[in-house]
Amino acid sequence: MNENHYVEFFRQTSPYIHAHRGKTFVIALGGDAVLHGNFHSTVHDIALLQSLGIRVVLVHGARPQTDQRITLSGLKTEFNNGIRITDGDAMHCVKEAVGATRLQIESELSMGLPNSPMHGARIRVIGSNFVTAKPVGVRDGIDFQRTGEVRRIDAGAIQDQVKEGALVLISPIGFSPTGEAFNLSYQDLAAQTAVALKAEKLILVSQARGILSDGNLVRALSLPEVKTLRAKSADSAEQQLLSSVYQACGNGVDRVHLVGCAEDGGLLSELFTRDGSGTLVMKDHSEVIRPATIDDVGGIINLIAPMEEQQVLVKRSRELLETEISRFMLVVHPEGVLLGCAALYPTTDDNVGELACVASHPEFHGQGIASRLFDAIVQEAKQQGLKQLFALTTQTAHWFLERGFVESAVADLPAQKQSLYNYQRNSRIFSKSI
Repeated sequence: MNENHYVEFFRQTSPYIHAHRGKTFVIALGGDAVLHGNFHSTVHDIALLQSLGIRVVLVHGARPQTDQRITLSGLKTEFNNGIRITDGDAMHCVKEAVGATRLQIESELSMGLPNSPMHGARIRVIGSNFVTAKPVGVRDGIDFQRTGEVRRIDAGAIQDQVKEGALVLISPIGFSPTGEAFNLSYQDLAAQTAVALKAEKLILVSQARGILSDGNLVRALSLPEVKTLRAKSADSAEQQLLSSVYQACGNGVDRVHLVGCAEDGGLLSELFTRDGSGTLVMKDHSEVIRPATIDDVGGIINLIAPMEEQQVLVKRSRELLETEISRFMLVVHPEGVLLGCAALYPTTDDNVGELACVASHPEFHGQGIASRLFDAIVQEAKQQGLKQLFALTTQTAHWFLERGFVESAVADLPAQKQSLYNYQRNSRIFSKSI
């Protein structure tokens, strides 16, 4: 990657870095991800999140490691609806597998060799009895014995640690008030931890790239779509995954990400690029159209700067934008990235408003963003009692004509706008009754 590409990369990722700093992410790392050859890079990427000011709670699984221990011990265990029936001997294997897996993760997080991504990281890993468990008990006549489920998460203790800069590592074993240990589903544990912490994100990292449809990766899902997929799925593992996703997103976690462990940098791509690398789940994954606030000024500047350089838009200073920010409407991506903007300005004529500064992100051209903004501006104009809109443009005349505008003259403008008209720029004038 050359120097220009590095510069562009940082410019594209900076909005995400700012948005994520100080937020709590619960990352669920499956046992299959720990065994994968890319595990070393995955852990280093998690450490990078920590270094960027993100509060990380890492929940790990150990199912394949447990399977290996059980096989080596000459034991057999049964499953019911994808849940292991854990007897006393199997529980001994679970403890060994979970302990070894935890030590492997801690070892990777402790690395700090020169010329390595972990150099200078000095991550403090904290673990404790944060999870109180209870037995699953007997279901449909089957005694699950030492298989358990979450009874309570000590959210306050976890938050105290992450606020102090520690990475909290939680293993899929919980203890009852009587001191018994229970085998837990790491996905369910991660979902309940995210809910208890009111985390910004739950990120499930496993060998699955995300949710597939006819072999193609589904980039985004809404909560109702997750519920439908779960009901249709015949795969118990997928059902468990979707149940955890549904539980988290349905109980206050804004975003759930499903990320594959095989892609080098897949976790970072999912969190710091617009397209991502996995599947994003939200209650409603559609974009949001909303009024701008003072916090949006920087995003608007980044969005309109290329069009100002091409002289498509009149240049606006930060100070001017801050003064006029209440005039702007925005289209915002589910991940918070600004996709488009437009402004509605009043004039000396109470019946006429100006549509201005219509811009959309270059990577999302052709997706109707400007048109949806136009519709939102028209609705706002009607609410203000306006009867007509006009716009000045040098290079986008056809866009306005396609939306019912007709070409007008300087003399048709409100008196104030006539006096401010820039004859050197020679913008064409369009108007439309609404």
